[in-house]
Formats: sequence, C-alpha cells, structure tokens
Amino acid sequence: MDATFLIILVLAVGGLWLMSSRQRKTQAAANEFRNNLVAGDEVMTGSGLFGTVVDVEGDVVTLESTPGQQTRWLRAAIAKKIEPPVEADEIEAGSTAVDPAIAEAERIQRANDEVIDVPDDLSSLPPRKDDDEDGKN
Repeated sequence: MDATFLIILVLAVGGLWLMSSRQRKTQAAANEFRNNLVAGDEVMTGSGLFGTVVDVEGDVVTLESTPGQQTRWLRAAIAKKIEPPVEADEIEAGSTAVDPAIAEAERIQRANDEVIDVPDDLSSLPPRKDDDEDGKN
C-alpha cells in the first residue's frame, strides 16, 4: 500500500470526524435550547411562524401567534428563541457598551445629514476635451 494513499485516507477520515463533531455540538445546543422552553418565551418555528410559548407538554409546544390563536407544534419544529428588542429608554445614557451596528448606523446618518451641492443641469460643467470647436464630436 502506498504511503500517500494512507495519508490521504487519514486526512479524509479526520476531516469527516471534525465535521461530524461540529454538527453534533450544534445539535446538542439546539436540543438543550428546546428542552429549556418555558411559557412566555418568544420563538420562531422552522417554517417561520413567530409565536409565544403558552404551554409545553412533553414533545408538544403550544404557541400563540396572535391573541387567542393557539397552535400546537412538535418541540423539534422550534428553530430559535427570539430575544425581545431593546427599547431606547432601556439603554442607559452613560452606558459604555455600544452595539457596533448602532454606532455604524449613527455614523451613516450623520454622513447623510451633510449637504451635498449637486447641480441640476450640466451647464456648469466644462466642455469635453475631445469636442470640436463647432460642437461636433
């Protein structure tokens, strides 16, 4: 048996093991999340339905998508928990922790507030260099 073949085989088996271990970790985290669902959690199902957990009975989770509209889902169908948005009033004025996305949005807003003088016609532009004196190209 050739040594290069053995090296390639070992690398392939190692790569497959690394990929499967990462997938196992992801599945374990998802199972842990689903096992800790409690009433009042905002969640999204795999099909994109947003709802609030009303009741959890074994593998069945009851979600309320609109007031009075309840549906039953398998626990495995819950894709992720939705964190409630932070209101502007909840952010402390002296807080040093700033979300980079918010800081970038504020920077873009300030840049957009600057006035840019754009001419409404081309009369203020100089003529092209390749134009003849009689105006023909």
